[in-house]
Amino acid sequence: MPSAPAGTLYRGREGMWSWVAHRVTGVLIFFFLLVHVLDTALVRVSPEAYNAVIGTYQTPVMGLGELGLVAAIVFHAFNGIRIIVVDFWAKGPKYQRVMLWVVIGLFVVTMAGFAPRHLMNVFGGGH
Repeated sequence: MPSAPAGTLYRGREGMWSWVAHRVTGVLIFFFLLVHVLDTALVRVSPEAYNAVIGTYQTPVMGLGELGLVAAIVFHAFNGIRIIVVDFWAKGPKYQRVMLWVVIGLFVVTMAGFAPRHLMNVFGGGH
């Protein structure tokens, strides 16, 4: 089997994983927005159906989904800023790996501040 020419096979380091995570979070956020627009539009069609749908959102499973949504938005936002810096700063590519670790640190700090309070509200401890 012929080997790939030198320099053309991506080895899956941090850059690739941040690329994959950025696309996955972007698609998840898009689908959330699509569902959100559709369920909000229900209020014009049938207020009863809207109330029924909104009622299903007040479950622990959906609360965990909200936590996932916030995590996706936070990562996508911080990583998007990193991508802009890599693209528009001449030294960006040199520091892209360091900036990814900064993104991960900011993500962890942000989620550590959000998740406990949110989970207390979801599971009844925040009332």
